[in-house]
Amino acid sequence: MSFDQLGLGAEILRAVSEKGYTTPTPIQLQAIPAILEGGDILAGAQTGTGKTAGFTLPLLQRLSQHPPAKGLRPVRALILTPTRELAAQVEESVVTYGKYLPLRSAVIFGGVKINPQIDKLRRGVDILVATPGRLLDHMGQKTVDLSQVEVLILDEADRMLDMGFIRDIRKVLAVLPKQRQNLLFSATFSDEIRKLAEGLLNQPVLIEVARRNTSSEMVEQVVHPVDRQRKGELLSFLVSSQNWRQVLVFTRTKHGANRLAQQLEKEGISAAAIHGNKSQGARTKALADFKSGAVRVLVATDIAARGLDISQLPHVVNFELPNVAEDYVHRIGRTGRAGHEGEAVSLVCVDEHKLLRDIERVIKRELPKRVIPGFEPDPSIAAEPIPNGRNQRSGAPRGNAPARQGRPGGNKPRSQGAATAGKPGGARKPAPRNGGGARPRG
Repeated sequence: MSFDQLGLGAEILRAVSEKGYTTPTPIQLQAIPAILEGGDILAGAQTGTGKTAGFTLPLLQRLSQHPPAKGLRPVRALILTPTRELAAQVEESVVTYGKYLPLRSAVIFGGVKINPQIDKLRRGVDILVATPGRLLDHMGQKTVDLSQVEVLILDEADRMLDMGFIRDIRKVLAVLPKQRQNLLFSATFSDEIRKLAEGLLNQPVLIEVARRNTSSEMVEQVVHPVDRQRKGELLSFLVSSQNWRQVLVFTRTKHGANRLAQQLEKEGISAAAIHGNKSQGARTKALADFKSGAVRVLVATDIAARGLDISQLPHVVNFELPNVAEDYVHRIGRTGRAGHEGEAVSLVCVDEHKLLRDIERVIKRELPKRVIPGFEPDPSIAAEPIPNGRNQRSGAPRGNAPARQGRPGGNKPRSQGAATAGKPGGARKPAPRNGGGARPRG
């Protein structure tokens, strides 16, 4: 099926075509018609499946069909995301696909001056993309009016819960009109996400194109056992000997990211770190340099990397395994996107054997172990406690907000029926392309 069969207008189809996309991804194929019908949606898809276009395209279609009264331009759609990078990516998608429509959009997040955002809001926007914290700042200053929001979208809702945004989300919900369309997108369907959905959504259509906590079929995964003190040396060896040109490396901590980037630079491998302590300008520059090839290795923490849109990223390295097993799925989801193959390498020391077992239990498979000659682990080295505690969430709650809370009540999701036909749990492999066309990655 092609995009022109999904009920999208000519202006949107023109923008999609100019991006070179002809065939919808599974999430787009299911979400676009369902959103156009006007009901609530509970959608789960791994990163890289095109979910951003899956909600921006029908959102643009719905808003363009019913323009506001002449001279008025209230916020009609609100998209909440957990990170600045994801917010910027989503707004870029709105601009790209809405280029031929008379709709305005804006993105607001922290780390930058608030006054330019206030000026843009005063001029009027139809679609507002925001992180919860900065949106609350605007609400507190009464520089944003959300009383006429028609559509609310929570993107990567699982990460927002992990980061402790549930209280912020509730404060936003309290000022929105009761009658609205709600769309909840999540990379995984945890029990906490289902709780949130029950309190937020009204008889939602359930869309799930990836089985719960599964890792991408397009990603080759391997574990390299190594002593903790030799991880940096092994990483440098892998990057140099295999001539990796673009590698996203995950560490647990911000300081660890800085140290590793500095070590790689000393060894002649161009690297940059990206994490929450970096200014927005520094984060934007690091990502731009990485995409352009000026930087070979981007070292990131889980939160900073969430929402990064890097086309055809070939390699992801877990320099340190995540404390929360589900985060492994998010990490390796940065590669193997949109039908491209990728490689996920984990450098595992004796301290992390329990974390590795937890990951294998979550993904329901044993990862292959391959010792690199010259980097054989010393069996006499004993395991040590992981410094930041293995029960600590990778995204710390803001303030005193609890990291995992749902809302009571609400309606259970209903199946989408014919629209979700196919293998149980959704498609794990890319659907055949019609005429070899590419797909929007959002």
